[in-house]
Amino acid sequence: MNARESLRRIDAAAAGTARARYRAGAIEPTSGVAPGFTQANMIVLPRDWAYDFLLYAQRNPKPCPVLDVTDAGSPKTILAPGADLRTDLPLYRIWRNGELVEETANATTAWAEHPDLVAFLIGCSFTFETAMVEAGIEIRHITDGSNVPMYLTDRPCRPAGRLHGNIVVSMRPIPASRVADAAAGRFPAVHGAPVHVGEPALLGIRDLAKPEFGDPVRVEPGEIPVFWACGVTPQAAVMASGVPFAITHAPGHMFITDVPDSAYHA
Repeated sequence: MNARESLRRIDAAAAGTARARYRAGAIEPTSGVAPGFTQANMIVLPRDWAYDFLLYAQRNPKPCPVLDVTDAGSPKTILAPGADLRTDLPLYRIWRNGELVEETANATTAWAEHPDLVAFLIGCSFTFETAMVEAGIEIRHITDGSNVPMYLTDRPCRPAGRLHGNIVVSMRPIPASRVADAAAGRFPAVHGAPVHVGEPALLGIRDLAKPEFGDPVRVEPGEIPVFWACGVTPQAAVMASGVPFAITHAPGHMFITDVPDSAYHA
């Protein structure tokens, strides 16, 4: 199915409607919002750090699949013409010297501190959730109305310039009989196949009930935890590397693009 055919099957206005809500101040996790449209993680850095991050993403494509890079100083993206990256996400994080100092529904004031900010939009695993639901695979955090659980692992990313850190993964409990279907990895541009299936301790995760980001979810008998690389990985790099200034999405609160999921289907 091509992008044009996909748009006939989904609400073509849903992405813009969601962004308008967020611009007006609504705050919510975006999993399940505007189904059929690609969602993106975001990290915004001064131009002096942009090359380091571009190299970091190139060296770590599984957790950091880049969908777009803005011009320095511009809050606009080709992924949603007319959108404003300063206002159209439901919740932002402001970082200083590797420390989280603020969460806000509007990043305009922070964005104005640097005239040369470069925004990176990174593929998100929420993009393939619609296809999983359509295939009859329950997405527990959507069912429960919570945020997806995300965990900081003990697996290091390949460093680049001044950036280093460990990979972050998101987890979805999947019935054992459907793991192969869920792990098919048909969306390589948005994290693709899982990085791990089963025993959390092999990733250095001690307790599934205590994610570093997002909310814990139920794992029912007969279900297996399945882990995908996560676009919160850049935030782990910001913390580990002491980046002087950054703006990111709050985990689970993505930028909803105008691009249909099918555009990234392999």
